[in-house]
Amino acid sequence: MKILKPNKDGIGEALTILAAGGVIAHATETCYGLACDLSNPKAVARLFHLKQRAGDQPISALFASVEDAKRYVVWNERAEELADEYLPGPLTLILPIRNDALHQLFPTPNGGESLGVRVSPHPVALELAKKFGRPLSTTSANRSGGPNPYSAAEIEQPDLILDSGTLPPTPPSRVIDLTKGGEAVLRG
Repeated sequence: MKILKPNKDGIGEALTILAAGGVIAHATETCYGLACDLSNPKAVARLFHLKQRAGDQPISALFASVEDAKRYVVWNERAEELADEYLPGPLTLILPIRNDALHQLFPTPNGGESLGVRVSPHPVALELAKKFGRPLSTTSANRSGGPNPYSAAEIEQPDLILDSGTLPPTPPSRVIDLTKGGEAVLRG
């Protein structure tokens, strides 16, 4: 496991690892998160293994913008209202995956019908999302059920950690499910 600063060289190395199917850790506005290529089922399976996460518990996707997310999920009026008010920021919107999406995405190792959408204002997360060119996974860099990590020292086993120093303890993102015609707050 490498630990690098999130400078030009560190971001470049992270992008290379992601393109090769690897898993990295980086800072977000809430805590450190794990990222992999969400269109690569082997990378997603590895991330689930590292987190010791049940295969039926989906992970979210990190996008550079709401417009990027709209190419992968069925957007609706309520999603637009919430996005206008809270994104970029600590909000995850769960929406159905589009049948005509540019890439097939794997919110679980076996795929899925819906996807959690995140747009982070953190500069490292945003730069990775912009430069990678495909949706990245975004999930806290802890083992499932464990405490959220706020420093590189608390993270185990990714191929690379982009060390942004110690982050202030922050609650996780609010999660709202918009897939069933209503609005269900799942967290927050």
